[in-house]
This record gives sequence, C-alpha cells and structure tokens, in this order.
Amino acid sequence: MKHNKEVREEVLKSVIGLTDSQLNEKPTGKWSIMQVLEHLYLLERLIVHQMSKLMNSDEEAVIEDKPINQIIDRTSKFDAPSYVTPSDEFMTLTTIQEKLHKSRSALEAFIVDADEEKMLKRTIPHPVFGPFHLKQWVEIIGWHEKRHLEQIEEIKAELGL
Repeated sequence: MKHNKEVREEVLKSVIGLTDSQLNEKPTGKWSIMQVLEHLYLLERLIVHQMSKLMNSDEEAVIEDKPINQIIDRTSKFDAPSYVTPSDEFMTLTTIQEKLHKSRSALEAFIVDADEEKMLKRTIPHPVFGPFHLKQWVEIIGWHEKRHLEQIEEIKAELGL
C-alpha cells in the first residue's frame, strides 16, 4: 500500500493549482484530466467491490504472480471498459478528491480485514492481461494510477498548463 499512497499523492499534487475549468478541458479526442481522475476512482471502487465479494466466495484458483510493470507502458493504449469509463459531466476538484478519498478508504479497510491467504486464492480477470490474484490487484491499483499520472502530464502539456 505504500506505493499506492505515494502514487496517489503524486496524482493529487499534479493537479494542484489547476482550475476546475482547466481540469475539465478536453484535448481533441481525449479525456480531460478530470475524466482521468474519475476513471481512477471508478476502477478502485470497482476492484474493492469485486474483491470484497470474492472474499466471501468459496471459488478458488491458484495463479502465479505476473509482471505488472506492463501496465505502466503507455506505448500500448487500451480502451477502458464501459464500466470504468468516466462521464462527460463537469466536476469540481473538491468532488473528485472526496470520491478518491472514499475509494481509497474502502481499499484500506478491505486490506485491514482481508485474509492474505484467501487473497492469493481469489482472482479477478484483467481485460487485457488475464487473471490476477487479489493481492496483486491491490498493487495494480497503484501502478494503474502511475500510468495515468503520465497521461495527466501529457494532457497538461497538450493544453499548455
């Protein structure tokens, strides 16, 4: 979780000083910074929900750790599944910060209560890389945010911010 916390801090620092209008401005054919932040919230919320549900299941699978560094490689672009695609609604930084805080608090609460052995025996499929066990999904959340931190910096540069 240390890595996840550090990356989240970097993400939030990267938007300090930007106005709500700047955060919601979209480069042609791309997401706005706000949409990237909303995507991070939607994914973390979804993963915590799925992990919580799986911990109460008897369904087990044993898979090896996979290299998750591929997730931050921005040379490969992927379309987000519809269930984690952000809206086009104007949102304030305060609102998205509250949502991100809520999803992170839920992740931290899950980890405190989770049985690590069970986490290693429960899997969630990634739409591109296949199944990961839940313990690795916790790590993926941070690496996923690192990937999108680079995207935020790209958007800022494209918009001249």
